[in-house]
Amino acid sequence: MSAAPDENPAGNNQRVLLDCCGGLNNVDYSKMDLTPMEGLLKHIDFGDASFCIAVIAIIFNPFFWNVVARWEHRTRRLSRLFGGPYLACYCLGFVIILLNVYRSHSMTVAMKAQARWEVMDRTDVFYAGVALMVLGTVLVVGSFLALGFVGTFLGDYFGILMDEKVTGFPFNIIENPMYWGSTANYLGLALIGASPVGLVLTAIVAVSYKVAIQFEGPFTEKIYQERSQRRKLE
Repeated sequence: MSAAPDENPAGNNQRVLLDCCGGLNNVDYSKMDLTPMEGLLKHIDFGDASFCIAVIAIIFNPFFWNVVARWEHRTRRLSRLFGGPYLACYCLGFVIILLNVYRSHSMTVAMKAQARWEVMDRTDVFYAGVALMVLGTVLVVGSFLALGFVGTFLGDYFGILMDEKVTGFPFNIIENPMYWGSTANYLGLALIGASPVGLVLTAIVAVSYKVAIQFEGPFTEKIYQERSQRRKLE
């Protein structure tokens, strides 16, 4: 949208908005080329059992660790059960690792069970996938090294708080590098395998992480705000 003066003999200097190209209401969506999308979708069997299992695993994982971690923060049941917050956090962390391994396995099975797409079966796409997996691995490993095991696996919810916010690599280039690095790995795997269903599953991973971030971010900030308030009262 652009603005231009209204040229009228009365000298009215009122500015009016010009509707560039008639606006989106004048776009004829019936003339859009949906061939690429149709080509993608025809290679995907949404009713396939392996696809459904992968979707369930993708959605369940962040739901599980958020529910369990919040329950622990509220009740301290796991800390009491395992005799302390550190052992409880380690146990939950190992469970999360196993769940993520199964998620990766189920996604791989779904990709192998369904057709490859000849449009993606190219050398440049393959190497783009390799590059994404390298990038994703750097982000995931860098995040783990910066946070440590406890920091990575929700130690804040167990009362194990860090002294200060981590701002070094890779947090200085992207927020939530563990999540987006993992997403990059799955996207790279889909490109390497020329897998249309892999693209769809990666999109579901990205959405599930985005939703998880909306819950985890504010709750983690609340935990540290509570600590700051307690320190002020001491």
